[in-house]
Amino acid sequence: MSFPDRIERTMELRQPVETVWAAITTAEGLGTWFGNTAEVDLRVGGEAKLAWTSGDTATLVIERVEPPTVFAYTWPIHGLPDGDPRRTYVEFTLVPTGTGTTLTVVESGFAQTSGETHKTAFSGNVEGWQSELGELVAYLDGRL
Repeated sequence: MSFPDRIERTMELRQPVETVWAAITTAEGLGTWFGNTAEVDLRVGGEAKLAWTSGDTATLVIERVEPPTVFAYTWPIHGLPDGDPRRTYVEFTLVPTGTGTTLTVVESGFAQTSGETHKTAFSGNVEGWQSELGELVAYLDGRL
């Protein structure tokens, strides 16, 4: 049986590429729309550490940094035990348009899991990206 491996979302944003880049790669940006606080070491092999007021945390390992068009990281698969080496790969691609930026977010690697673990991780992240990208838009529009 085959399990879905990737989530992909594309959206048109009114802001220029440089503004969107700052929102997805800086502690101020990530700590506002993606988490409640963030620390970012923006380099390949660096980490971004996110924390939420709920007590949840996430450590992203930065895999690609091509300012201002590609930012990618890996992070743990939700529902797996701490220390499990399986991770998904998340890539943000920014393309300037005449009126702003086309942002594409792709998260892949869910096929490393199966059964209930896959269902929980995949569906949770589908819902999560819908919510988080809505918060990104609110942040960029100055509503957060």
